[in-house]
Amino acid sequence: MATILDDDDTIEAQSLSTSLDPYGQLMKMLMPRALCIAIYDRMATPLWLSDGCEGPDLPQLVEEALNSARSAEPDPSERDGFARSWEGDTAYVFILREGNELLGAVALSCRDSGSGGRPFSLMLGLLRPALQVLNRELVSQYNIGDLQKNLTLRDGDLALLLDANGSAEGDGDDFDQLLRNCVTHLDGSLGALFVPDKKIALSYSAAASHRRNDNELLDRTQRHLFAWAQVQRRTLTLNKAPPNSPLGPLPYKILACPIRYGTQPVSGILLLFRPHSAADFDLRQARILEMMARRIAYVLQNAYDPATGLLTRPAFEQRALATLAAGDRQHCVGYADVDRLHVINDNYGMHVGDQVLERIAEAIRTNLRPQILASRVSGDRFALFFPNASLQEAEAFLSTVCRAVGALDFRHEGQRIAISVSSGLAIVPQTRFPLSHALATAEVACKAAKDRGRGRVETYQEPIEEPVHQEVAAPIPELVDEELPEIEVAHHEPTTPLGELRDAIANDRFRMEAQPIVTLDSQNSPRRFELLLRMIDGAGESIAPNKFFASAERHQIATDIDRWVVQYALEILSSAAPALQGLGAHFSINLSGQSVAAEDFPGFLAAKLREYELPPGLLSFEISETAAVANIVRAETLIRRVQDLGHGIALDDFGRGLSSLNYLKSLPVSDLKIDGALVRTLATNARSQQTVKAIVQLARSMQLKTTAESVESEAILSSVAGLGVDYVQGFAIGRPRALETVLQELLRGAPGLTRVSGSPLMSRLAG
Repeated sequence: MATILDDDDTIEAQSLSTSLDPYGQLMKMLMPRALCIAIYDRMATPLWLSDGCEGPDLPQLVEEALNSARSAEPDPSERDGFARSWEGDTAYVFILREGNELLGAVALSCRDSGSGGRPFSLMLGLLRPALQVLNRELVSQYNIGDLQKNLTLRDGDLALLLDANGSAEGDGDDFDQLLRNCVTHLDGSLGALFVPDKKIALSYSAAASHRRNDNELLDRTQRHLFAWAQVQRRTLTLNKAPPNSPLGPLPYKILACPIRYGTQPVSGILLLFRPHSAADFDLRQARILEMMARRIAYVLQNAYDPATGLLTRPAFEQRALATLAAGDRQHCVGYADVDRLHVINDNYGMHVGDQVLERIAEAIRTNLRPQILASRVSGDRFALFFPNASLQEAEAFLSTVCRAVGALDFRHEGQRIAISVSSGLAIVPQTRFPLSHALATAEVACKAAKDRGRGRVETYQEPIEEPVHQEVAAPIPELVDEELPEIEVAHHEPTTPLGELRDAIANDRFRMEAQPIVTLDSQNSPRRFELLLRMIDGAGESIAPNKFFASAERHQIATDIDRWVVQYALEILSSAAPALQGLGAHFSINLSGQSVAAEDFPGFLAAKLREYELPPGLLSFEISETAAVANIVRAETLIRRVQDLGHGIALDDFGRGLSSLNYLKSLPVSDLKIDGALVRTLATNARSQQTVKAIVQLARSMQLKTTAESVESEAILSSVAGLGVDYVQGFAIGRPRALETVLQELLRGAPGLTRVSGSPLMSRLAG
């Protein structure tokens, strides 16, 4: 009878044989006339042989004895072994066991005397002491071997878990690799991950030749198992399917773990299959798979936006950057913005805006193809990454999405609301920050799409100053059947050349103006101001920011301008800081979205604030809501660093186009500046009044101050007065004037005055 050994059995036999020589020599001393002595393990593998042991007789007897000991009905008379005689020799086989566990056997052969062979019981009595100590040695060796196997197994478990958890940077969300590791480590033949609402359906077959059958198996089982998991919310171990199973007869064993985060509903299922002939799934394997399912649930919770089911911005950037690092093939980026969502929010409420976003995200997911990444990067804006794609392929996808969104039949209280998205498209360039650059240029193209009719795709071409457009849909109809408040539509202005912008920075061709901010009941001269930037052209004329700042952002130098503004403002204010502090003056500086996103800008700003040491109450900063939400992590970092130095930060343009106020909880700002588009319609639109009132109530509950921007008429001022706003700003309060003029008027006659013109920068500007 042949014995088949696997690799583990062979290694075990080799490790045991090295330590059994003393026991073999002891039995030779007790049986000096024995022709052969041999020690075998429980698989009938020889562990130790005395000299002269040849022939198949003893191995065959040992296999017979061990097989008999393992049988369901062993011979009681041969429980400890037996003796067999032939041709003048007698062979003895002694069974070694610990309780019911079989350890191995000892076999020896002796020449018969004239009276025949010795009885088995006599030989057992003579060898009992040696057999007992050998028995204990084998027990000890097997325990050590089991421990080594267990440690090896646990090491594999730990490696699987560490690989699933990823590094500190959070790169453990490769579901394909995780699934392969589960199948390999847990000895499965097939694994599957199924998350319907995220459009995730992955499978991995251990044998490539079985993939067709495996796919048919998944088609039959995964939806039934997912439905079961949604109801039972627990792990299913199916080592033997019951006769009445809805799955029918299956030649497989199944381990199924539900995927759910905390107490939330089951969102998916992780499956592992084995052939019916394989070993059963055990508790250890079930626990490991449950930990994998929890890891997947955690990644889904943190990598996907709960409202839309699309990737969050950090997850989107992480995956896109990983693809960019893998090769130098062409990739494209799309940027989509929902058209006039703020009008829907104003007229129907933000909950309706949320529903619109959900429908648009559903349209994107429905058309999403493998490998394309889609993310909700801010409230009403989406980004898409097209790996290894041409502009034509990416454009075709965005065009399909635009048409699908335009065809949505969205109704609220029986009234149809037309929906559209405008999209921009750009090739990812070979630059130091390729993804950021591509998103910025795609956003420029998206703005052009809005300017040229909405509901269309614009393609940004690097060599051409203006984005080249391709219309994919007719201009959209009115947003709703009823007349809505008039909204502003930006027109495409000629861009300021890059060289002119750089020259303005290098030669200080900028001017700071200050616009007053007052309380409604203030009777005194203004003490609070927002600093506004103007550019001076070659003819000495002043250029407003809307004429040049879009070009600065397009050319990625908005942060350079912000650095100029910070340096200028801190230098001029520090020269008169004590007197200004005594007057209770306060100035706020605007920071661009590119500065919020720039990794090194918070360090620059903190260094300048420490250098000039302005009193905390004298200076604050403003960042737009859109910029903050688009870069939520870096915005929070910037805000906290500025606040640590004693200065406040206001959230500017608050209420512009966002469908939710949830992001406000993550941004520790001190003030909210209500978007001018809302404020300008307060005198004529009741919904705008209700929206502003809700913002004021929210701000008070969070102990934040509010400022109404764009108060441009007495009618607007009267409307603001009854809404509880803390501060107002606009042409009805005061127009912007040169900062130098404002400072001179503030400081005229103030004690301890330091001449403003005495600063080095002021001297340089004066010529």
